[in-house]
Amino acid sequence: MLKKIVFLSLITLTYTASTAQSKTTPIYLDDSKPVEQRVKDALSRMTLEEKVAMLHAQSKFSSSGVPRLGIPEFWTTDGPHGVRAEVKWDEWDQAGWTNDSIIAYPALTALSATWNKKMSWNYGKALGEEARYRKKDILLGPGVNIYRTPLNGRNFEYMGEDPFLTSKMVVPYIQGVQSNGVATSVKHYALNNQEMFRHTSNVKVDDRALYELYLPPFKAAVTEGDSWTIMGAYDMYKGQYASQNQYLLNDILKGEWNYKGVVVSDWGAVNNTEQAIKNGLDLEFGSWTNGLSAGTKNAYDNYYLAQPYLNLIKSGKVGTKELDDKVTRLLNLAYKTTMNKNKPLGNVGSEDHKAVAKQVGEEGIVLLKNQNNILPIDLNKVKTIAVIGENAIKMMTVGGGSSSLKAKYETLPLDGIKSRFGKQAEVKFARGYVGDPGGEYNGVKSGQDLKDDRSAEVILNEAVELAKKSDFVIFVGGLNKADHQDAEGVDRKSYGLPYNQDNVIAALAKANKNFAVVLVSGNAVAMPWIKDVPAIVESWYLGSEAGNSLASVLAGDANPSGKLPFTFPVKLEDNSAHQLGEYPGNKEELAAGKGADQKNPINITYNEGIFVGYRWHDTKKIKPLFSFGHGLSYTTFEFGKAKADKTTIGQDDKITFTFTVKNTGKKAGAEVAQLYISDLKSSLPRPTKELKGFEKVFLNPGEEKEVSIIIDKAALSFFDADKHAWVAEPGDFEALIGNASDNIKTKVKFTLK
Repeated sequence: MLKKIVFLSLITLTYTASTAQSKTTPIYLDDSKPVEQRVKDALSRMTLEEKVAMLHAQSKFSSSGVPRLGIPEFWTTDGPHGVRAEVKWDEWDQAGWTNDSIIAYPALTALSATWNKKMSWNYGKALGEEARYRKKDILLGPGVNIYRTPLNGRNFEYMGEDPFLTSKMVVPYIQGVQSNGVATSVKHYALNNQEMFRHTSNVKVDDRALYELYLPPFKAAVTEGDSWTIMGAYDMYKGQYASQNQYLLNDILKGEWNYKGVVVSDWGAVNNTEQAIKNGLDLEFGSWTNGLSAGTKNAYDNYYLAQPYLNLIKSGKVGTKELDDKVTRLLNLAYKTTMNKNKPLGNVGSEDHKAVAKQVGEEGIVLLKNQNNILPIDLNKVKTIAVIGENAIKMMTVGGGSSSLKAKYETLPLDGIKSRFGKQAEVKFARGYVGDPGGEYNGVKSGQDLKDDRSAEVILNEAVELAKKSDFVIFVGGLNKADHQDAEGVDRKSYGLPYNQDNVIAALAKANKNFAVVLVSGNAVAMPWIKDVPAIVESWYLGSEAGNSLASVLAGDANPSGKLPFTFPVKLEDNSAHQLGEYPGNKEELAAGKGADQKNPINITYNEGIFVGYRWHDTKKIKPLFSFGHGLSYTTFEFGKAKADKTTIGQDDKITFTFTVKNTGKKAGAEVAQLYISDLKSSLPRPTKELKGFEKVFLNPGEEKEVSIIIDKAALSFFDADKHAWVAEPGDFEALIGNASDNIKTKVKFTLK
C-alpha cells in the first residue's frame, strides 16, 4: 500500500511540475506560438548589450547567441562544395580535429554544367546533410557571380555567364541545403566579378546591365529559393562598399525584393560603423582577420557593429530602430536553424553522398570535341593506355582559397582510370610537365610531394616515348588551385595553359593520333593545338569522386551530357570585358598606382554593358572556340519542328513551345534542349538571343519525347533604366531551340501585342 501511495505521489508531483512549467514557458521558447510572436517576445527580453553582441563575430566562424535566454550561437562554415575543416577560435590555422573530414563535391561550374535542376537539389541536400552533421548553421555559399572574364581566379566557384541558367540552378541547391535546417548564404552580393582589386575597387556599371545580368541570380536566390542569408561582397558600387551599401542592400534587396533574411558581411568587408548601421548589414564577420590585432582583451568587441555601435546608441547619436530590425532578422534565422527542434541530424560520408558526387561529376563533364568518335575508349582495340600530365596525380580538393577542403578521400584521375581500365588494358603514367608540386593550403595538407628535379626536356621525352608505344593517350592537364590559377584572392595572369603544357600537348599529338586531352579547370583556356587533338574533355574540379567520374565517361559507362555554362573564346581579346570593358581596371588609374589600398580605390567600368559571354559573341558574330551551351554526346539526337500554342500573345499571356527530341543513336543518353528568345525589333540594343528556358531529356536508343517550355512576358522584357522598370515591347519575337547557343535546330515566330 505504501508503494502505491509513493508511486501516485510521484505521478502527481511530475504532472504538477510539468503543468507549472508549461504555464511559465516564455512565448519565445513555446513551439506552439507563431514565430512572429516568439521573435517579438525574445526581443523584448534582451538587453541592449545582448542585442549588439548578436551582430558580430565572437570567433573566426561563429557569432554570439544570448546565453541568458537560451538562444544559441550561430556557427558558419565555408563552403559551396564541401564543409570546411575546423580552424582555431581566433586563427586560420587548422584546429587539428580528426573527425572533420567530409565528401568533396564537384565545384559549382561542374554542377552548373549538368544543366540538371534535380541534380542541383540532390547536391544541396547532400551538402546540407554534411553541414548539419558537423553542427553548422550557415553554409557560406553558393556563389553566383557572373562570369565576366576568364581571368577571374574564382570563376570555378560560380555558375557561369548566364543569369537565367544560374538562377534556375541555384534555387534547388538552396532548397536542398536548407531542407536540413542549415541556411545558405548566397554570395558575393554584388559585382565581385574579379579577384584582383576586390578590396580596393569601385565598379561602374549601368543599371540595365546590373538588373539584366548581375542581379537576377541573387534575386532568384532570395525570392524563389528563399535563401535565409545573403553575403555582401568586398567591392564598392556607387562609392560604397557592397557589404554596407544603401543601393544594393536597402534599396534593392530589402526594398524592391522585400528580403526578410540576414545580410552577412564577407570576412573583413566592413569598414564604417555608421554605414554598417544604416545601410542594411545585419551580421559582421572577419573585420580583424586574425582576431587579435586590435590589441584589446577581446578584439571582437571592437568590430564596427560592436562597442562602437553601442557607444553611439548610449550617447544618443543613433537610435535602436535599425538594431531591432537586425536582431529580428537574426532571431527569425535562429528559429529556422539553431532553435529548430525538427531539423534532421544529418550525416557525413554516406554511400548516397558519394553517389551524388560521382553522378554530378559524370553529368557535368563536357565532351568538347570527339573527332571520328575516338571516345569512348574501345577496349577491344586498346590494350595499352598512356596517362600523361601532372593533373592526373595532383589532388585538387586542397587549395583555391576558402573553398579548400579536408576530404575523406579523393580519387585521382590516374587512380580512376587504372581502376576502370586496369583489368583489360595496361595503364602507364608519365609526368609530362611539372607545375605546382605543393600540397598545402591554410594548414590542410594533401600529403603529396610532387617534386621532380629532372629537366623539362627529360620529363617531356619520357612522355612522348610512352605515347608512341601506347594504343591510346590521355593527357590530364589544365589549371590547378595555386595562386594566379583557379584561386581566391588573385586572378590568372594569362589565358593560356601554364607550365608549357601547350608544347607538351603538341608533342603528344604528333606522337599518337589516338589522343584525348582532359582539362581539369574552372575556367576557359586557349587551345592553339585544337586542330591537332581529336578529343577534348572539360573535366572541371570534381572533388572526392573525380577520377571515378572521369573514367566512367572515358569508358562510356556514363554518356557525357554536360553543357558549357560559359563561352570559351579563341583568344582573350574576343572577350567583351577585355575588348571593350576595363580589366583589371581603368588604364590611367592603373598606371598611377590606384587600387593599392582602400584609400586609393581603382574604378572598373563595365563598358560592355549587357554584352557578356555569348550575348557578345553572337551579336558581334565572333566565333568562339566553344560556345555557351555546347557539349557533345556518344549518341546523336534529332529535334523535331517546334510549334507554339498561339501566334500572338497579350502582355498577361503565356506561350508554350512544343517540340520532340529523339535519340537517333545506339546509346542511351541525355540532351539539353535550350530555348533562346530573339527580339526581332527593339527600341534599345539587345543581344541576338538570350536563354529563357531549358530541359534535360533522358532518352534510350530510338526513344522520342515531347518537350514543352512555357514562357511569359518576363522572357521578352528588358530593363528600362529611365523608367526603372522591366518593359516588354509589343512586336515580333522568335523562339530559337537547339542544343547550344550556336547550334539552333528549330525556330518559331510569334507576336506580342
